[in-house]
Amino acid sequence: MAKQPDSDGKLPDPAVWAENWTRIAERSQKLLSEFASHQQNETAPANPDPLNLTGAFMAMTANLMADPERLVEAQVRFWQDYATLWANAADRFLGKESKPLIEPDKGDKRFKDPAWQESAVFDYFKQSYLLTARWMKDTVRQADGIDPKVARKVDFYTRQFVDAMSPSNFLLTNPEVLRATAESNGENLVKGLENLLDDLERGKGKLNIRMVDEKAFEVGRNIAATPGKVVYQNDLMQLIQYTPVTEQVYRRPLYIVPPWINKFYILDLKPENSFIRWMLEKGYTVFVVSWNQPDATMVDKTFESYMREGILDGLDAVKKATDEDEVTAIGYCIGGTLMASTLAWMAAKGDDRIKAVTFFAAQVDFTEAGELSVFTDEDTLKYLDSLMAEKGYLDGGEMATTFNMLRANDLIWSFVVNNYLLGKEPFPFDLLYWNSDCTRMPAKMHGFYLRNMYQKNLLSQPGKLELAGERLDLGKIKIPVYLQASREDHIAPYRSVYKATHLYGGPVRFMLAGSGHIAGVINHPKAKKYQHWLNDTKTNPADVEAWTAGAKEYPGSWWDDWDKWLSKKSGAKVPARQPGDGKLKVIEDAPGSFVKKRIVD
Repeated sequence: MAKQPDSDGKLPDPAVWAENWTRIAERSQKLLSEFASHQQNETAPANPDPLNLTGAFMAMTANLMADPERLVEAQVRFWQDYATLWANAADRFLGKESKPLIEPDKGDKRFKDPAWQESAVFDYFKQSYLLTARWMKDTVRQADGIDPKVARKVDFYTRQFVDAMSPSNFLLTNPEVLRATAESNGENLVKGLENLLDDLERGKGKLNIRMVDEKAFEVGRNIAATPGKVVYQNDLMQLIQYTPVTEQVYRRPLYIVPPWINKFYILDLKPENSFIRWMLEKGYTVFVVSWNQPDATMVDKTFESYMREGILDGLDAVKKATDEDEVTAIGYCIGGTLMASTLAWMAAKGDDRIKAVTFFAAQVDFTEAGELSVFTDEDTLKYLDSLMAEKGYLDGGEMATTFNMLRANDLIWSFVVNNYLLGKEPFPFDLLYWNSDCTRMPAKMHGFYLRNMYQKNLLSQPGKLELAGERLDLGKIKIPVYLQASREDHIAPYRSVYKATHLYGGPVRFMLAGSGHIAGVINHPKAKKYQHWLNDTKTNPADVEAWTAGAKEYPGSWWDDWDKWLSKKSGAKVPARQPGDGKLKVIEDAPGSFVKKRIVD
């Protein structure tokens, strides 16, 4: 290990510095050699631009050129801003006071190091970048009259480029990296190259950025560790019944259907933030679906398969385990979309076993589905079809990359800086461990979901979507609904979620939580974090803006409000039920074997 600098600020040791730069050159040569070798083994893509980004940007450019005067005005404003920045920078170099021309957005962590403000040079780098980024984003947004889907694609990928070009992502323009390089005699870069080589090896030639210290966690030991038993399983899922912690429980069991895009234990991370453990403490008999990891044997699984083998088979199993015909239910994200589809199907069949339902961040009307809609235009779907055709499923890494791109600075570039430039190890963070625990998507199911929900928006239109022989109508769902959305959710935007308030046929209680797709849901009351909004109007307004105008803000978690709502719909108290006491025998301990299947293994 290289000698660290003395506390008196001595210059780096020239011998150690030279040694480390020699090692950097050697590691770089190996890196380039392995990358070149991988590229030689790769088959050139038949279509080098499968997402048709070229066509999208050409359409945008043609539109801008049709009104050159507006483009020139934007360019002149940009030059004027740069001239002002130059003048301000000159003042700072002369020791004069100079107010920033532009500041990073609130919450932008890229420029948190004090040198970005204190150093005239790095302050100039930062402001120059921010001005250019603003000009680029504003310019592409000026293109009027093009297809809204094309405009969204251009805007999204422009922001990806802008994020990648941040000076914080490069050695010579990041003061924290330069400081670390000087203090460690370049040891950080040696370690960073080792991390980069390890990530390329893990990704079999593709960059698979390690976001978390995976050795710090083990499913079933320190996460997903709430006691329970697997009491039922089929090809698609395992059903977990959790061990009660109260002597009395509500008569109606609580049946939870999580998304299969991620694994269920987001609801059961550490004991102090476990939603499942909290529900047990509140006196509910909790059942959770744990989806299997799709492989080549599951290529024929469809959206209907997830309904039949997931929700419907699970409901039959809950009946056998508890001898109860009636349950309450939760659907989270895509699990909520499936739950709504299933409830509409059950309503058509006269099946009323579910007496109340809660939706976490679940969309059923996709007209304002947010940035994920960028990935559901026809060009992208054809590309995904080609990726899934050979194996019969979409690799989990593709899904992870898609979601990470929605928050590239936090979920991509921050790790590039930490792992490769600073040469640090990732932190042991349970949420990032869960985020890195990827799952695959069966091709037929995933294609059906993207085309019929995101692209065609059929579920929101009565009778337009057929599932297992029934045309679905959400208006036939007459049971009470608790609808959760999060104010900063970038996956299921609250404006999109709110649309469901006028699609279901029964009473809907809408609740808006602070934070995003995960923290807005998983927010234990003891944490005393964030806030939530409620509007006790008997009739939900036509749009969410009107709802929020009349809503009252409450500090902390929304879980207690939801418990008050659900407890009134869960029946009288009965003696607690132990897993295995009913007609279903225990298969294995929770969290079961399905959730432990990891792609990286």
